[in-house]
Amino acid sequence: MAYELKVTRKPAYLHFIVTGQNSKETIERYVDEINRECVARKCFRILIEESLDGPRLSIMDVFELIQKGTSKYRGIFKTIAYVDVNAIDNSMKFAEDACVNRALPMAVFTNVPDAEKWLMNKNHRGTRPHAEVDTDKPRR
Repeated sequence: MAYELKVTRKPAYLHFIVTGQNSKETIERYVDEINRECVARKCFRILIEESLDGPRLSIMDVFELIQKGTSKYRGIFKTIAYVDVNAIDNSMKFAEDACVNRALPMAVFTNVPDAEKWLMNKNHRGTRPHAEVDTDKPRR
């Protein structure tokens, strides 16, 4: 499946924007490419802004991707802020919980500014935003 991945170096993290067709294969490929970029740039705090077209993946497909991803990438990424611009309601809450439960430090947000603000907070305790940062609410 075709996709395009753009990366922008920010002062404290890498911002990835991915576009293309929504499929398990696309997601596996772009996550592998993100990993390679992080290793090459020696930066493991990331913002993924996903804008994939097509039908949503099933919960089982999402779970399978998380199982594979956490076994490959556990311990590599320091912080992952994730924004799915096409998410419906709190549909990504399951993905966030599954990643966190498997020691992959991810928080899901409804918009990029909240994700960026959360990433810039240097006092992370786990993957959830701090209470004192009210505007940084992950998708619930």
